[in-house]
Amino acid sequence: METTSRVGAQAPATEGGQQLASARRTVDGYLLAPFPWYGLDEAFTGPRWLMQVGMSADGAVEHGAIGHGEEPSVRSESTEDKERFAVVVTVAANPSRRSADGTGLLEATSVSSAAWLAGVGLLSFTWPGQMDHTLRDDWLDQQTETAWVLADDLDGSDWSSLSLPVDGVPTPFHYRESEFGWVLAGSTQEGVHVGAYGRGMSAYGLGFAVVKDIAAYA
Repeated sequence: METTSRVGAQAPATEGGQQLASARRTVDGYLLAPFPWYGLDEAFTGPRWLMQVGMSADGAVEHGAIGHGEEPSVRSESTEDKERFAVVVTVAANPSRRSADGTGLLEATSVSSAAWLAGVGLLSFTWPGQMDHTLRDDWLDQQTETAWVLADDLDGSDWSSLSLPVDGVPTPFHYRESEFGWVLAGSTQEGVHVGAYGRGMSAYGLGFAVVKDIAAYA
């Protein structure tokens, strides 16, 4: 992908959701972001919860996620098709730039950045049925690379177009479905890219809006 880098882009959970649980509930990182956070708009009246932010090596906040609906666990046969959630990922729209220490070049972010983070986020809550625990790491590596390839080809046949409101304005998104859920990505007029993923909630009825008070989510 020419316009973004995977450095620092971590999946939001590890096995059993332990990493997610430890990173959640703190608003400090969100408050450091120089860009607005996005979540579902007022039409969604269910629970909302913080997940975690991603930072560059110099400590700058580059992206983060906010959850909506039921807090998901890693998918298993017992939870399959029972959880209803949507996660919104906000990614700062940064140009290609020098790192803070001047030793390297940070690649620009793009809609593909949001698409990849959303794709990996969905995978972090996915566990194929009948798969041994020892095989999941290999499976997750393979699927993560696939998500990267898909995000690098947003005009490819794996994606379709979907128009959804962002701050009340119809906005084009790239959208795809898989057996694990759905992923979408687009850009906003506020200078950020937005990705989203979910399961059990239809993406077609969603809308996005700037979060007015991120501290209220903590």
